[in-house]
Amino acid sequence: MHSWQMQEAKARLSEVVKRAEAEGPQDITLHGRSVAVVLSRAAFERLSQRQASLVEFMQASPLAGLDDELEFKRDRSPTRDVEL
Repeated sequence: MHSWQMQEAKARLSEVVKRAEAEGPQDITLHGRSVAVVLSRAAFERLSQRQASLVEFMQASPLAGLDDELEFKRDRSPTRDVEL
């Protein structure tokens, strides 16, 4: 990630934005401390996209609603002996 001092970023804002789009996030510093990051619109959309909950994920599964049709085979082999 390229780092820009605040004064330089202000003076060269169009370059900062173009680099954010082409190269990725651009760090802005003030007095040597990171205070902001410039992102491309695509990166912002990707990061702010709402994630589906586990319930929504399971409901979207091709197996959703097949409760009666699903059959899971159980291994009936004998268990091993364990000394206690």
